[in-house]
Amino acid sequence: MNHSGRGWRRPSSYHHGNLKEVLLEAARKLIEEHGAFGFSLTEAARLAGVSPAAPYRHFKDRDALLAEVARHGFERFAARLDAAWNNGVPTPLSAFVNLGRAYLAFAREEPASYTVMFGAGLAPGTEGETIPAAERSFDILQQAAAALCRHLPEDKRPPIKLVSLHIWTMAHGVASLFAQEGRASRKVPMSPEDVLESGLLIYLKGLGVLSDEEGGGTES
Repeated sequence: MNHSGRGWRRPSSYHHGNLKEVLLEAARKLIEEHGAFGFSLTEAARLAGVSPAAPYRHFKDRDALLAEVARHGFERFAARLDAAWNNGVPTPLSAFVNLGRAYLAFAREEPASYTVMFGAGLAPGTEGETIPAAERSFDILQQAAAALCRHLPEDKRPPIKLVSLHIWTMAHGVASLFAQEGRASRKVPMSPEDVLESGLLIYLKGLGVLSDEEGGGTES
């Protein structure tokens, strides 16, 4: 298997001190071209321009390298979601819409990281071992869901974790089907952002979170 890594150059500032970062960048390039499991640690070393033995200073195998790609991705993802939510400012609904747009933007701009983050059994909000930054990203979504449901009578509020999982599922589906690069062949009559926003508004109206007037738009 020939992974040339055409169009990618190892940083000129490479030295042993940033070997880990160089390997992560090489891995993301290979993931974009061949998928998360379409390359070996040796091929990542070749693209990075280091010896086949060099990656083992940091990673015991390819799966360890992929886990680190996921961890770094979730850290950036959580920071982006946090900035978009902005503690519900100016309004919980408009901030929630920004959150959805930030989700799709990350999937579009960092397809390699996104693929590994949600393809290695590390998805947040589930049972089992996860990455701390993944849980932070899910916590942000739960904060948003709680803020949107706050005005409902306590005995009529749906379980916040379940609402958050429903929302995450919808966002992930839109991102996977329409937002990531290479999905252009799937033609829809609106942008991925509009698909996600309209679906979320319908869902929130069904829960009784939004009135008919609020469900018609998101302007603050």
